[in-house]
This record gives sequence, structure tokens and C-alpha cells, in this order.
Amino acid sequence: TKMSPRGTDASDTELEVLKALWEIKSGTVRDVGEVLLRCGHQWAYTTIQTLLIRLQSKGLVTVRKVSTPHTYEPAVTREKLLGMRLKELALNLCDGTPTPLVRALVSQETFSRDDIARFRNLLDELEGKQG
Repeated sequence: TKMSPRGTDASDTELEVLKALWEIKSGTVRDVGEVLLRCGHQWAYTTIQTLLIRLQSKGLVTVRKVSTPHTYEPAVTREKLLGMRLKELALNLCDGTPTPLVRALVSQETFSRDDIARFRNLLDELEGKQG
């Protein structure tokens, strides 16, 4: 499934549905509804179905119609969507460079020693790839 140009432009409610789907990997409207209920959302079956169809039209969810009821799956990982959204943010707010974005994230968060070690490893890998 190709991402639509507005693919990352999902509403908050659509993102709640996508997060539920990430949790269960794949499922029916009812399965997604059960996860949403555990998260405190009491949405009607038709509401969840509509949100899944919207997510599908944005290329964020795929549907398998071989089974009845249809089974939905995320078409994008959380990391991929986060990456796309951060890229858009860097483009719109930082003239395309991610540096101010990373600086803002780092300066406003408290990270554990493990987090910092992982960041260091990522930076070392990046530096290695750039040669």
C-alpha cells in the first residue's frame, strides 16, 4: 500500500485506533474495540469501522477481506510513522534540518543511562555509515 500525501495527517482518534492495532498486530473491528475499551474509549462499532476505513484510505492500515469479519493490520510501524512525522516537522519548522528538532527533544527530556548509551551507539553507527 502506498502512503497518500496526507498519510501522516491522521487525526487523534485515528491514531488511537492505529495504536490499538499496533498492540494486537492484526484484528477485526471488534478486536480493536476491545483494546480501545481497555484504554478507556467506549466507541461504537461503526465509529471504529469508519476510523479503520479512513486509516486504510491514508495507507496506514491494510485490510484482509478473505475472512469475515474483515481483518485489519497496520501498514506502517510506529517507528516509520514517527520518522515520517518528524521529517515533516523538520521540513515545516526547521527548514528541513533535523538538528533543532533533536536539540529541542534532548534539552526538554530526562534520559536514563541506558537511553544515553543507546543514543551513543546510534550516533556511532551513523558516523560509521557516513565513513
